[in-house]
Amino acid sequence: MPEEGLNFSKKSQILSYEEMERLISILANLGVSKVRITGGEPFVRKDLVPFMRAVTEIDGINKLSITTNGTGPLSQINELKHMGIHAVNLSLDCLDKDRFKAITRRDEFDQVMRYYHALLEAGIKTKINAVVMQEHNLEDILPMSELTLKDNVSVRFIEEMPFNGGSKGYTPIEWNYKKILNHIQSAHPNLIKLTDEQSSTSYNYQISGAKGSIGIIPAYTRTICGSCDRIRLTPKGELKTCLYQNGGFSFRDFMRSGASDRDIENKFKELFNQRAKDGFEAEKQKSSTSDSFESMATIGG
Repeated sequence: MPEEGLNFSKKSQILSYEEMERLISILANLGVSKVRITGGEPFVRKDLVPFMRAVTEIDGINKLSITTNGTGPLSQINELKHMGIHAVNLSLDCLDKDRFKAITRRDEFDQVMRYYHALLEAGIKTKINAVVMQEHNLEDILPMSELTLKDNVSVRFIEEMPFNGGSKGYTPIEWNYKKILNHIQSAHPNLIKLTDEQSSTSYNYQISGAKGSIGIIPAYTRTICGSCDRIRLTPKGELKTCLYQNGGFSFRDFMRSGASDRDIENKFKELFNQRAKDGFEAEKQKSSTSDSFESMATIGG
């Protein structure tokens, strides 16, 4: 979250649950089988759990996951387990209480760790998303990696992107995928390379004898772009086929103008065919029209 905060949108500017269900149903007809709900913090929105249940009942949707900061009530976890949630990604950039407060601007480290342990106890597939930031949390890389020794968790280190807080611009990062990997291998030279799924956004590893695994997501160096099959709908209904692209087509306005399901389906197909070949091409297209990045907090971190 940028230090100055965000200008929150009016309710009329964001997709209603009914509009989101409609879009997901149309995408399911096109072959989309996995849905992830992100934020900001998704649970800030009222009545999210009933919406999630409705998504699990859409024909063709086989997996529903959510990314959360873990500050919600622990009672959420039983609800997630009951609906058959596929996985929960927990945003957690460090394991030190003071650094956590400095990074998140919230003094809620203990609550997040309770949430983490409750997820594991409930048997829910759990991933930790940790953005590697040179100014803040390099000393946490090894302790977080070593969580996997005792816990069946996937700890995923993410290269810092230029719109993490909206302040990086195009400044190159030093702590890229290779440097993160070398740092982990310096402490665990027998690190095992795991087989990556075809559309995986991470390179995956395991410390010998560990219960869990380690993933490194090259979000800035973008070496996985060729296998990425993700699309993103922002809260306002804009389609982004790449996080680096500029703007996006508004399905909110398209629906509200009276578009039929067939119109919407054809528009999705058209936009998918126009997708940039990789994040560098998308960034080049963006830089020709704008020299600034939108904060990740507004497009779905």
